[in-house]
Amino acid sequence: MGSKLCPKIILEGTRLTLKTEIAFALNEHPKIVGPRAYRYHSPIISAEWCGFTNHPWGRGLINFEPHEEALAMETYQTWVRLFELLRYYSWIIDRFHISTRAYQIQTYGKDHDFTWLEERLANLGFHLIFCTREPATFPNAREERLRVSGKPAQYDDLEVFMNEQEFIRKLVRESKLPMLEVDVSDDDVNRVADQIAEWMEKTGGLWAK
Repeated sequence: MGSKLCPKIILEGTRLTLKTEIAFALNEHPKIVGPRAYRYHSPIISAEWCGFTNHPWGRGLINFEPHEEALAMETYQTWVRLFELLRYYSWIIDRFHISTRAYQIQTYGKDHDFTWLEERLANLGFHLIFCTREPATFPNAREERLRVSGKPAQYDDLEVFMNEQEFIRKLVRESKLPMLEVDVSDDDVNRVADQIAEWMEKTGGLWAK
């Protein structure tokens, strides 16, 4: 095991669970990226990117339509191949294949088999973080999000997120990747980042396999 830091982290969870904020915090956490004399960034990518359509809030790796399945699977193949080619680098992913499974099952009734993907991710040392919050804290989280959201209507029905959280919990438990569940109910991003960093260090996830 070398001293070079190259953690590989997937953040999963429903909306309003601070995944993106945590990703940015991890990307500057000294235990995750080491001490820095100047500011730069490691890759943060997301399956939420709506790159399949030429309009805002379109479709991508999570919410693709059935006729775009081949495109989505090729994109996943491309991502994991890139990770393999650059295995000695750090990667932080803000939602990935578990979010895809959850959406596709709930929307189209189809469960995509990502066994092949998880096997390759596990071989690279990817660790899974499941971000959750207590149901009673969703309303306050929504109020905070509405201050910056460009599409506030998507937060009208919080029951959708609460139900999705439980469904994602089921899928996360089926994953073969090392997994840590973190509670963001107190909205303390730095505390959560510290918790993740300590767990990554304890499990050996900060270094290449």
